[in-house]
This record gives sequence, C-alpha cells and structure tokens, in this order.
Amino acid sequence: MNERYHHGVRVQEKDTELTTPITGVAGLQVVIGTAPVNLTEVPKVNVPVLCHNMQEAREKLGYSEDFKAYTLCQSMYASFVAFAISPVVFINVLDPERHRIENVEKEYDIANGQVKITDTAGIIKSSVVVKAGENTLIENADYLLTFDDNQKMVVTLISETANSAQKLKITSASIAPELVTVADIIGGYDAVTGKESGLEVIRQVYPRTGMAPGFLSAPGWSHVPEIGSVMISKCEAINGVFTAECLLDLDTTKTKLYTHVPQVKEESGYQDRHAIVLWPKVKVNGSQMYYSAIYGAAAAYADAVNDDVPCLSPSNQVVGITSAVLEDETEVFLDREQANVLNGNGIATLINESGWCTWGNNTSAFPEVTDPKDRWICCRRMFTWMSNSLINTYHKRVDNMANFRLIESICDSENIRINSYVAAGKLAGGRIEYNEFENSVENIVSGQIVFRIYMAAFTPAEDILFVLKFDPTLLTDSLKGGEA
Repeated sequence: MNERYHHGVRVQEKDTELTTPITGVAGLQVVIGTAPVNLTEVPKVNVPVLCHNMQEAREKLGYSEDFKAYTLCQSMYASFVAFAISPVVFINVLDPERHRIENVEKEYDIANGQVKITDTAGIIKSSVVVKAGENTLIENADYLLTFDDNQKMVVTLISETANSAQKLKITSASIAPELVTVADIIGGYDAVTGKESGLEVIRQVYPRTGMAPGFLSAPGWSHVPEIGSVMISKCEAINGVFTAECLLDLDTTKTKLYTHVPQVKEESGYQDRHAIVLWPKVKVNGSQMYYSAIYGAAAAYADAVNDDVPCLSPSNQVVGITSAVLEDETEVFLDREQANVLNGNGIATLINESGWCTWGNNTSAFPEVTDPKDRWICCRRMFTWMSNSLINTYHKRVDNMANFRLIESICDSENIRINSYVAAGKLAGGRIEYNEFENSVENIVSGQIVFRIYMAAFTPAEDILFVLKFDPTLLTDSLKGGEA
C-alpha cells in the first residue's frame, strides 16, 4: 500500500508567509529554466506551472537557494519574497530522466532510526534502492523518504526488519542541472510524440491558464545570444494573436567596463521593440541573481498596484537589492551620467540613490527606433496590453451576426472602456472608429469587420529641466526695501 493509515489527532506546520502576494496579470511573468524537481512528488517537466505563492512553488517545482543551478528559483524569490507579486508561470526543462547522474552504492550508519544522506545532493526518490545486508527494503513499508530543510534526503526506518539493521546500503541517482544545455532551453516540437519543450511550451500558457504572457524571462540563460534571439522571436503571435515583452540579460563576463556594454548588446543581436535589455547582475542577501528576475518582479508589482495597467515606467523603482555586480563578484557603481550612457543605447541598468533603483526607459530598439510606441518601455507595454485585452474582451463577439447592432455595440463598449482609462489617468486619450470605406461589401461578405483604434499612452518624464537665471531686478528691488 502506498498510503499511510491515520488514526487519531495529527498536526502539520506550514512555513510562515510574511506577506500575502498581490495579484496582477498585465505583467504575467513566464519564466523558463531549471528547478529542483526531485523535491516534488511528481516532477513537472516542460509544462507551464502556475504558482501564486512560495509554498505552491515549493510543492509543484521545489525550491533551493542554489540560484546558479536552479535558475527558476531566482524568480520565485524575486516574485514571492522580494515583491510579493503573483501569479507567475514557470516552465522547468530539467528532466530527471535525462539530466541525471548515477551515484555509487554507499554504506551508512543508522542513528535514531534514520539515515541522513548529507554527502549527496539532488537525489531522485524513484531511483533510491535501500538494502539491509542483502535484503532489499521496500519504500513505505520498511522506510520513508523525505528531504530536510537543506534539500538532503532522510531515510526513516518504520519496520522491525529495517530497524534491526546496523547499517544500510543505499544506491541512487541525482538530478544534474549542469547537464541542461542551451538546446534544452530553446526546445522544440517533436513531430513523432507531438510534445513541445523549452521555449516552445510558451504556446501552452494561455490554453492552460487562460492568461496571456506579459513578460518572457529566462534568468541564467537569456544572456546567451542563441536563447535571447529565440525569446525575441516568441514575443509576437503567441497562439497566433497575443504579444509579450522579453527580458534579456547581458553577459557580465564579456566586459568589466560600462562603456563596452553597448558593444556586447550589439554583438548579442539584442535590438527589438519587444526586448528589454538589462545589465549587470544583482546580489540579494549574499546570493547572485540575474537582473531579469528582479526586474520582472518589480515591473509586475508596479502594474498590480496600478490597477493592473502597465502605464507606469518601470524605471526609478526601488528594488531592494544589496548591490549590482558582475559574474566575478566585482561591484558596479554607476552614477547618473554613466548609467545614461547605457540608457542612450537601449539598456536598462541600476543606480544607487537612496537605495538601489532600476534606471532606463528605452526598449532595446533604441536608438535606431524612435517611434514613441516602440521606443519607450511603458508605451510599448501599453500597446501590447491593449492588443491582448482587445482580443480577450471581444473574443465572445466572434461569429455573431455582422450587423449594425454588433458594430454599434463594439464601438460603444470600447469607447466607454477607453474613456474610463483616460479619466483614471492611465491613457492620454483614445477612441475607436468604424469607417465604411474600410468595410466594403466584399469584406463584409467574407466575414471581416475592420475597426480603427487611436490611442496615446503617456511617455515618461525622463528629462526634467529647470532653467535658473539670475535676475538683477530682484536684487535691486530687495535693496530698495532697505532704504531709510
């Protein structure tokens, strides 16, 4: 039997969640990477996993503070702990069946009815074989397998046969995140099995969750140009209709000088209106993390507290990190002038002014592209958000009769919706129009109706200039007041 029989009073304790995450989907993060799925009962591989808090993430994917090995945990920490924002969709590519190493058989002493395997990490439960002498013990009948707070396996003996032994021989296999490759992250479609993997799994997010991606992120991987270029290509036509932005880190091993960072961006091929390029890395409570993990959580949080509308610029927001660093732990302290050099090349960075803050308003398309809707991050996100919301809002009208009532209903509904955002200060202005010259009889007969929406998103107040001038007349007037 696989289930334990319970009789009596039981108590279970759960980890304390100091804050309840706020909810927002305008900046829904879809994060691709690796997780310690050996800690879970049923490892989830190459499927979108929707999580609303850290406890849920631990149960579905596992959690470790080894952020380098388990890259999804960076976004778990940033979203659920640092910013308390939810939900987040995670896609784990680490497969215990493929990314594993076999551990040699070892003999362990029994202490207080337990064996704690502290010398081996990442053990896969299903691979464990426990022997007392030459007798192979049976899981859940002779022993239980659990993990302690350090993710190390504990074998607890529960039968007389097991407890009579002095030592146990244990063989196992462990997950090996170091075996995950660029190809695993990029993924693909298997024409034989019909299964998708890696970045291809993004297609499944909306059908499974009913939510369209807001940000595509892969901390620990997006600095690899092959991966970043695929992420850019995935930003448009998700499920054939939706759009998203992607967060791309730059490789901090390629330069130690901020003046060389624009060259790294150019060499990486990161120039696109849907890409937000980030440099350098960050450090939080002694652990290195990729900037994209913190930035994605910060932007999603800003959306959520702003009525789930992404009109606010993600720049100049306090992010609560310890320092900005390179891969080799070199600390980076940019002043505004230096940071502005990066901003002027379409790169968002960090400055330390009354706390570490995000700094940069331009998408990676800048300076080559200057169209406001494609240059400014907040404007680009508003157009993306409006596109996705139109698709979701009016999907239920598809296949209705193409008559005047339908046209009037859509125009009225959308004008009311736009006007509500204008009144709330989320949009500068907007309107919807139906023009007869664009809707010929041929178009109507073929089932197509065309509407035009005009909208203006607020640009960021990036450059605030005060002009100071000495006015000698004010000095003269002041002196006159002192005459006897």
